[in-house]
Amino acid sequence: MRLQRFVLKNFERILVLLLVASLLGINWLIEQKVAFLSFYYLPIILAGFFGGRRFAVVSGVFIAALATFFQATQGLGMESGLTQDALMTLIPWGGFLILTGYVVGGLAEQRAARLADLKNAYLATLEVLTYHIESAERHQEGHSTRVAQLAADMGVELKLSDTELENLRIAALLHEVGTADQRLLRLLSRSVTDESLAVARGLRGAAEIIAEYAQYYEIVGDDWDIEALPMAVTVKVLAVADAFETLQMATPVRPAFTRWSALEEVEKGAGKTFAREAVRALRVVAGRPEVASGLKNLKVG
Repeated sequence: MRLQRFVLKNFERILVLLLVASLLGINWLIEQKVAFLSFYYLPIILAGFFGGRRFAVVSGVFIAALATFFQATQGLGMESGLTQDALMTLIPWGGFLILTGYVVGGLAEQRAARLADLKNAYLATLEVLTYHIESAERHQEGHSTRVAQLAADMGVELKLSDTELENLRIAALLHEVGTADQRLLRLLSRSVTDESLAVARGLRGAAEIIAEYAQYYEIVGDDWDIEALPMAVTVKVLAVADAFETLQMATPVRPAFTRWSALEEVEKGAGKTFAREAVRALRVVAGRPEVASGLKNLKVG
């Protein structure tokens, strides 16, 4: 999992290094180097699929320029220099290489845009659903949406992956309903069966977070150091975000905490009830200028 995350995060650097290394290897080890030029269509296709149109085109130009340089100085299985025969071989090859990157990158970007629209659509649907459910209890109206936004901001501060952030946001939107009614977890787990779909992975990942969070306060406490518990970081973030927002809501038995009083209350549980890193992320997010500005406007109102 860590290796996969590292490769995806540094994909562009890794691909460039592999392209250069492969071209150098072919230049030094293979006699008929021209026969291996078609090899570069594969990495250019990968560059377009994972890096987009711009990266694929730049990679194609880079490889074409590097191959031209080697032909001019050493020869790629042909007489060295930019002879007519060499140019008639390299120019069509380089042109089609760049065109391949442009087309594949464009298709990949269109696919990514459609997936983003789909994700936004079902997230908006979940927000409307939770808002409608919470509207029955006036003091909870908008609670899950605020928890979802706060948890996502904290996740970014903790450098969670895009997948973890998406799962966390969906789980936060549904945490009030899911922890109270296990039927929702079963529905999410069965809702989409194709694991290759981003929506399916998001719903299943959210169900796992909610299921673990439902048992959260039965596990944590004074007897155990929460850092030693085998609990997903997304669950720890959700617990802190939910507690922070819940403290700011008035209940029949207590008034609402102010934002900074709620933060102090959460910080008291750092290391026992709440994970230290999650509390640190909350402190950073809550102290940002835009948050402070929102708090000032709220007080004025």
